[in-house]
This record gives sequence, C-alpha cells and structure tokens, in this order.
Amino acid sequence: MTPKAARRTVRIAMNGVTGRMGYRQHLVRSLLALREEGGLDLGDGTVLWPEPVLVGRREPALRAIAERHGLAHWSTDLDAVLADDTVEIYFDAQVTSARQESLAKAIAAGKHVYTEKPTSTGLSGALELARLARDAGIKHGVVQDKLFLPGLLKLKRLVDGGFFGRILSVRGEFGYWVFEGDWQSAQRPSWNYRAEDGGGIVVDMFPHWEYVLHELFGRVTSVQALATTHVPQRWDEGGKPYDATADDAAYGIFQLEGGAVAQINSSWAVRVHRDELVEFQVDGTEGSAVAGLRTCRAQHRAATPKPVWNPDLPATESFREQWQEVPDNTAFDNGFKAQWELFLRHVALDTPYRWDLLAGARGVQLAELGLRSSAEGRRIEVPEIAL
Repeated sequence: MTPKAARRTVRIAMNGVTGRMGYRQHLVRSLLALREEGGLDLGDGTVLWPEPVLVGRREPALRAIAERHGLAHWSTDLDAVLADDTVEIYFDAQVTSARQESLAKAIAAGKHVYTEKPTSTGLSGALELARLARDAGIKHGVVQDKLFLPGLLKLKRLVDGGFFGRILSVRGEFGYWVFEGDWQSAQRPSWNYRAEDGGGIVVDMFPHWEYVLHELFGRVTSVQALATTHVPQRWDEGGKPYDATADDAAYGIFQLEGGAVAQINSSWAVRVHRDELVEFQVDGTEGSAVAGLRTCRAQHRAATPKPVWNPDLPATESFREQWQEVPDNTAFDNGFKAQWELFLRHVALDTPYRWDLLAGARGVQLAELGLRSSAEGRRIEVPEIAL
C-alpha cells in the first residue's frame, strides 16, 4: 500500500484578486484548481497545499470572493499580512502603478514574490526590484503566461526540432475591438486607457512580446515602434466620458539576435478577422508555421505550393488548406496554472526557474524604449541589462 503523502501548507498573500485577471486566472483557475486536484504533488512524498490570503482595498468584494469559495482569510491591510510570518509568498495582480511599492514591501518582509507584469512603470524601478530580491535572497518570479499556451508550446516544439531551418521573420497580429463604453460596456477597465494611471497598450503588451521573442527566437536587439491613440474618448465604468490619454494601438518592428526580424501589430481598436485573438507567423528557409493561442499549423518547404500572381483571374487555390495541423501530442493545462506550479516547486524544492524579476525587467525595458522610439520617430538599440 502506498503511504499517504504528507501535506505542507503554503500561505500566499494574493493582492489584486478583485480584478478580472487576478480572480479568474490566478485564484480560480490556478490555485483553487490545484486545491480541487488535492494539492501539488512535489514527488518527494509531500503535497503542497496552497492557502490563499486575499488582499485588496475593497472589503465587500474580498468578503464576497472569500465566501463564494470557502476561503477563511482576507484583509484590506497589506502591511499586517506581510508582517504575518506564516505567509510565505506574496502575489501581485494590482494596477501597474501600485505594483512596485507593494513588491518592495513584500521583499523587505522576506516573502518570496510572484507577480503579474509589468513589474514597474519604468526600467529603473524594475531593476531596483530585481536587485532587492537578489540581495534579500528570496525566490521571485514574473508571470509570462503566453509561453505556456498550447499554440506557442507547439511552435516551440517546431523551433527546437529545427523545422524552420534559418528563421527569417516573425509576424504577429494581436487585438480586438474594445467597446468605447457609451453604447456597450467596455471589456477592459478604464484605467487601461489613461496614461496617468499606468495604461497603454505598449506598457501592457510589449513585455509579452519581449519574452515570447526572447524565449522562442532570440533576444530583441532593436525596436522601432509607432504608438497611437485611435479612439480619443471613452466612457468609464460609471458611464462618464473621459479623454483616452494612453496609446490603444502600437505597430512595432523588432530586430532579433541572429538576424531575424519580427513585426507585431497590437491594437484595441481592430476588429478580428483571424482564427484567434493573437497569431504569429514564422517563416524560415525550410518551413513556416502559424500559431495562435491553441492551434498551430505548419507548411514544410517540400510541401510549399507555387502561387502565381494574376489579378485578372480569381484565386483557384485554398491557401489555408495547404497547411498541416501540428498535433497536440500531450495534454495542455491552463497556462497560468502551469507556471504557478513551476514557481511553487521552485519555492519548495529550489528547482531551476528563469522567469524572474530580471526577465520581467527586460519587458519593462522594451516597453520604455518602444515608447521612446515612437516619440522620437527612430529605431532604438536595446542593450542587454544585468544586475
């Protein structure tokens, strides 16, 4: 008979769970999903049991979430939670403008930290957090969820298997129409469209593009971007009009180490004519692939057709049908949950973990340089950063 595994509880302060991402992806679909599975099996006879401690400013919202999910611990006093020695990990999913101060407090209190991105509103702040964490000797991680999406995992399989040969280019399309809020309610909080509150699509999405490009294809060595505000007026959650001072679209060209070029369009003012909300097309000397959130299709060099441009005749080929579906070959879990599991193992077992605050700082750097590129109308080199 297999002996029953010992259960080790890890208490996690979760700041920002009243927001959509913090609640749905990190609390419900990650930590509570782990609890529903009986905890995280560490493989050494121990099961790690996550115990969330909900933190936020809105007491009624915290209480409602706690009651809905049978959670006993919540607080509006972050300092008191951080002073509790039984809390081992601090997680942050607040608005960007509040993140750096709270993370610094958690590091000073000796907590391991795991956080949404961007880690700060500027590179200097992001690097300072990485230095504080290094000097404190705590474990630290930054959410880089898109690396764990089924579509990009399949794409990485192709890259690692040498399918593309020499990679020439990456083309990315991301975005959807975010309603202005007047005749239909917006799908995103209004602060996302106010620069003074830390909003903007460059600040939000360029950190994603940095780690996707870095991990799959190579470090970004230069950026040329055009950021703009296509929709200048929106309506907030109370139906009140406001000026949209943050960029809602960005068009970026990124030079990658090794010579490949990436071009990624990001927009909250575009209507979707794609199979998925984000798609990346990768072209190489030996083959090409198109990956989305869940699917990935490929076309090898030997199976590439020979289109001929003729504007006088209708196309006789169905180009989409000439691509082959990349098989799953495995079961894919929720990407946020998968990264949470890796971070919890890192804390409990000291297993390797590279998505740390320095990696998060690279994303902040790219956003900062992207905005400067747009303001100055020129291509800007992206230097390597280190502590």
